Amino acid sequence: MKIKSLISAATVAFASLMPSAFAQTAAPANAPKAEITLYFQHYWPQTALTVRELVTPWCEKVSAESQGRMKCVTLPAMSGGGTPAQLVDRVKEGVDDLVLTVLGYTPGRFPRMEVFELPFMTRNAEAASKAAWEFMNKNAMQEFTGMKVLGMWVHDEGQIHTKDKAIRTIEDFKGVKMRAPSRETAKLLQALGATPVGMPITGVTEAITKGTIDGTMVPWDAATSFRIHEAANIHTETPEGSPALYTIALMFAMNEKKYNALSPELRAVIDRNSGAELSARMGKMWDDSAAPARAKAKAAGNQFYTLPAPEVARWVEAAKPVQAGWMIDMHKRGIDGRALFDDAKAMLAKYEAPVAGKASPKAKGTKVSSPVKKAP
Repeated sequence: MKIKSLISAATVAFASLMPSAFAQTAAPANAPKAEITLYFQHYWPQTALTVRELVTPWCEKVSAESQGRMKCVTLPAMSGGGTPAQLVDRVKEGVDDLVLTVLGYTPGRFPRMEVFELPFMTRNAEAASKAAWEFMNKNAMQEFTGMKVLGMWVHDEGQIHTKDKAIRTIEDFKGVKMRAPSRETAKLLQALGATPVGMPITGVTEAITKGTIDGTMVPWDAATSFRIHEAANIHTETPEGSPALYTIALMFAMNEKKYNALSPELRAVIDRNSGAELSARMGKMWDDSAAPARAKAKAAGNQFYTLPAPEVARWVEAAKPVQAGWMIDMHKRGIDGRALFDDAKAMLAKYEAPVAGKASPKAKGTKVSSPVKKAP
């Protein structure tokens, strides 16, 4: 296939410049030649936690469990071409076999799943990821035609990161240009008085440095993985026990035709390494990642501000029209938004109860647990 040949050529060229990025796919000298090569593209830098704890071990497990019949060629930092916003179409069309992406990078394509991106909806990523996987399978599979969804999760609470100006009240948002990671967060920023700016996370640090934007909303691990904390020196957080300001749904997907073309034995390998358990583990990884990532910003001498509960209540009140607006938008699409909202809340409540009382991201030294067990 011409497209795959071009990708393969690009991969070889990129690997010559960054050999460490492809070390994970190297096979032993006596290993059998793989029957199936899976081109796996994502936007994360090779050093990111998601790569270390998902991409690398997942590829190793799939190779080991298939006895070398399948292997990954990973394409970090969009090195296979395109932009993060194109990942959904690339995997649907078979340009990439596997992708990790943010649903919000393609606004309006996954309206039902946006319920998990509404402000003050969730409390922790592990529970919300369990709920997101169940919700997708029950209510939103029609949004994922052409794809085999291997995992669906949300990250931990997004915080506010700004350069030079602290956000302590709603009034502080006036005149502030903030990067919005999704359509619903853009509406939240508007409701709070800021000017939302849409862009993939890969461009945020440069945009803050140049003054194109004043700040962004991202979770802690993303802030350090993309070195945002080096450009944004002030961080505003909600207090412990508060619902999350916002979160984002992330997807691990495979081209459906590629999956269906596999033998039953190889499909079983993919299935064993995907689904509800993987989604929950990814959510837990995000929860566990917050404290050590936050510590990096603290070590850099950055400033921190925790919103008092009365101010959080003001933000929650200001955000209510965002939730109502989502339901109205669903109604216009012929979808019962209220029923979906209530179903999502019920699922969240079911899964949040068993994980209540876990350590706050503001606590010290939370150990990050791998969402994928290493291959033997």
